[in-house]
Amino acid sequence: MNDYIKFRKEIVEMNVKNRVILVTGAGSGIGEGIAKKLAQNGAKIVINDVNIEKAEKVAREINEKGQVAIGLKADITKTDEVQVMVDEIMARYGKIDGLVNNTGVVRDNLILNMPEEDFDFVMDINLKGAWICSKAVLGHMKEAEYGRIINISSRAWLGQVGQSNYSASKGGLVSLTRSLALEFAKYNITVNCIAPGLIDTPLIRSLPQKVQDNLIKAQPTPLIGEPEDIANSVLFFSAEEARYVTGQVLHVDGGKSLGARNI
Repeated sequence: MNDYIKFRKEIVEMNVKNRVILVTGAGSGIGEGIAKKLAQNGAKIVINDVNIEKAEKVAREINEKGQVAIGLKADITKTDEVQVMVDEIMARYGKIDGLVNNTGVVRDNLILNMPEEDFDFVMDINLKGAWICSKAVLGHMKEAEYGRIINISSRAWLGQVGQSNYSASKGGLVSLTRSLALEFAKYNITVNCIAPGLIDTPLIRSLPQKVQDNLIKAQPTPLIGEPEDIANSVLFFSAEEARYVTGQVLHVDGGKSLGARNI
């Protein structure tokens, strides 16, 4: 029985021990959940956020549990700031094993009412920011012949009313994932994508209760997801055990990507 328990424990605890993993936009919400899950499993986490107070708070909470994390500020849309951040990670740890491109924003509107600057704002952060961060770390990963990149897209990449900017940015992340997976597979670098659905975050909780209820009713699984649901999937893609999986999109959305639930 003890051997069986040990075996089950090894399955649950995917191997990311001592891996240095950068998680962007990790000062709250899904990113915070991802960072804490990876730290619990032995990774050394770099908490990135444009709000350094939030980043350091999450890092402090991780360190208080005997795990390892630091908080670093960088605007991921600015190449020079991202490079300074990556240089600091390399100076401190000598490597960067993983990157989770989690940062994302929304500025919803029907296209006829959407200002052009709202399209640019969302695309710059959600898509170009992921491209900048990936470019900054991939040289180091290539040299080490090891790397894991996980892009956090959205079920909305399939299309969503009032989200022409957001859906386009998240669809772009899917395409970026596939292209980078093809470019870097020969260097033992995997690139995968997670497409969350309705997740319990401050943004969702800010919606009127009626809106939340309608969103939940519209999906096959009638409940709201938790940041940990996304974090568990990130843990898998980050681990040694996922070495043969690359260029894939995993929907973690209660089945919403299948269509609306029959009521």
